[in-house]
Amino acid sequence: MTDTARPILLEEREKIAILTLNRPAQLNCLTSAMMAELATLVAELEQRETLCALIVTGAGGVFSAGADLNEVAALDPTTAYDFSRRGQQLLMDLGNAAPVTIAAIDGYCLGGGLDIAMSCDLRYATPRSSFQHPGARRGIITGWGGTQRLPRLVGVDEARRLLITGDRIDAAEAFRIGLINQICDDALGYVTQFAESIVHRFSREQLLNLKAALT
Repeated sequence: MTDTARPILLEEREKIAILTLNRPAQLNCLTSAMMAELATLVAELEQRETLCALIVTGAGGVFSAGADLNEVAALDPTTAYDFSRRGQQLLMDLGNAAPVTIAAIDGYCLGGGLDIAMSCDLRYATPRSSFQHPGARRGIITGWGGTQRLPRLVGVDEARRLLITGDRIDAAEAFRIGLINQICDDALGYVTQFAESIVHRFSREQLLNLKAALT
């Protein structure tokens, strides 16, 4: 049973950690408190020398619908800048983490949620998943590094289309353009098995060297 009292859940297995965004009633929208907790957890997990794989997922059939708009609406220019910078730093830390990072996506993967998924090394999604940067329809440009990561994954032309139009795409199109690596009926189950195979084939040092070589 999901612990509804905690906005982020941590499960640890041999050489694998699973971080679960856990506000399903709010579509796992991200508050500043959640971002701070994520940053702390990512930093702590980075220090565990035996950890080889870090999975990020969402509870309740949703990955994340992005930043909590109720909180965003209350930001002034100073606090908005701070919110953006903290999000950028978190996703840089996640992207540069020594363990291989994998997003297991189900349902909505929107806005800041999509930025989190793109900061991971690999992305696997269920057929019913959908992807979007909806801020474009409000004249808002993503502030957590999506303008840099999206073109690296799908190319400049597709990134330009998605960031200007704010179009929502399904899993099939996301796979076609290279936004996700694979479609699978049970993303978390598949990713967990995949991570288990990785940690038995590679050491943490080997994974870090491989990631550095691809940077």
